[in-house]
Amino acid sequence: MNLKDINAFLMTSQTHSLTQTARRLNTTPMTISRRLASLEKELGKRLLHRTTRAVALTDEGEEFLPYAQAMAEAERGALSLFSPERKGAVGQLRITSPSGFGRRTIMPVLSTLLDDNPDLNVELHLSDNITDIVGLGFDVAIRIAPLRDSRLIAHKLSDNQRVLCASPEYLQRCGTPKCMADLANHSCLRLTSVFQWTFMTDGQPTSVTIDGRFSSSHVEGVRTLCKSGAGLAQLTEWDVREELRSGELVSLQLEDVSPQNLAVWAVFPTTKYLPVRVTVFLEALKHEMWSQMQ
Repeated sequence: MNLKDINAFLMTSQTHSLTQTARRLNTTPMTISRRLASLEKELGKRLLHRTTRAVALTDEGEEFLPYAQAMAEAERGALSLFSPERKGAVGQLRITSPSGFGRRTIMPVLSTLLDDNPDLNVELHLSDNITDIVGLGFDVAIRIAPLRDSRLIAHKLSDNQRVLCASPEYLQRCGTPKCMADLANHSCLRLTSVFQWTFMTDGQPTSVTIDGRFSSSHVEGVRTLCKSGAGLAQLTEWDVREELRSGELVSLQLEDVSPQNLAVWAVFPTTKYLPVRVTVFLEALKHEMWSQMQ
């Protein structure tokens, strides 16, 4: 497979324009069009919808995208391997992560990671929504929610139990819930996209609908109000690890249910090849997580 054809495809998937792709690759739109046609002929599939105004990936193009990215990365890695100036990982590392975990655990990693890898660029996307890492071209996603997409490859980084918690001041003022039904009598703070809190009963998930007076699209909002004594929250161990250690928050155990065990996952596009930039990042992240657990 011609790597120049692959690079033309990758650039076009970003620019959505043959003219822009040609300009960035220092060639002509006709040459780009021929390279794309050659790649489609070799694969026997149409990868791009072409109109007079724009170019968009077909479903087959979306499916092929992570493989094309892996091939281009393999080429860059092979070239840099024998470069006399080679030092560390190279290229653009694109990460997506939940906001709270990203700020507390990933951000401390990045300064040293960039210092140790001068030819590495990093883009960190923080969102508490599930991101389409294949369609948006991310190298790795950090996820805390249960995994649903079986097309992706996942690597477990750590256990991460759900935690029902509150501040000592709130518990002194409003009392401590004893069972799941008691939650209806308490002020509950939730994430905007989470309408139910989940626990375990006899090894099976069981949920209760939460209709609190406050919700936030970010973990920080829920955690901040919980620390201030505004109510109960259900977050995860990695979201409130520091507050539980300091005593700002207290973990609560209900009598009729047990906490649900989740995990912190590193999730990759469907590909057997992990770029060096990803493995270098994961090693640094694991070291940071280990240090925070001590």
